[in-house]
Amino acid sequence: MAAGACLALSACGSKFRTYNGPEVTRVVVLKDKRRMYLLHHDKVLKGYDVGLGFQPNGHKLHEGDGRTPEGRYLIDRRNPNSNFHLSVGISYPNERDVDVARSLGLNPGGDIFIHGRAGKHKGKRRDWTEGCIAVSDREIEEIYAMVRDGTVIDILP
Repeated sequence: MAAGACLALSACGSKFRTYNGPEVTRVVVLKDKRRMYLLHHDKVLKGYDVGLGFQPNGHKLHEGDGRTPEGRYLIDRRNPNSNFHLSVGISYPNERDVDVARSLGLNPGGDIFIHGRAGKHKGKRRDWTEGCIAVSDREIEEIYAMVRDGTVIDILP
């Protein structure tokens, strides 16, 4: 990983950092390895250990199941006032997710994010979210600066 030289992050005492390195063109999450990678085409810019939903195995089927979705989505929003320090939104549910949940008579849920821990969640077990992807507060500051809305995120089993 060529993280050191290509990352030009500056914090200036704020949770809002700037990034002047290569564009993040894709985010890849490997659920089984609990790893997330930010890529510029086929080059890994940065890698992170992640926490997942409290029932991490399998694709999210409905609200409250504790699973992290699997599939191709987009980063579609950001929340600078997140209860989890900072967060970037994932475009779950897609049309297929909605159809599957409705066929089961259930709500697919939503509000799936990559987010920090915001202090009160430090020390929790590794997989503790409602279906989100958790990193440290420092790491979400980097991710928030590096990843733009519209970036593809592939979440793999």
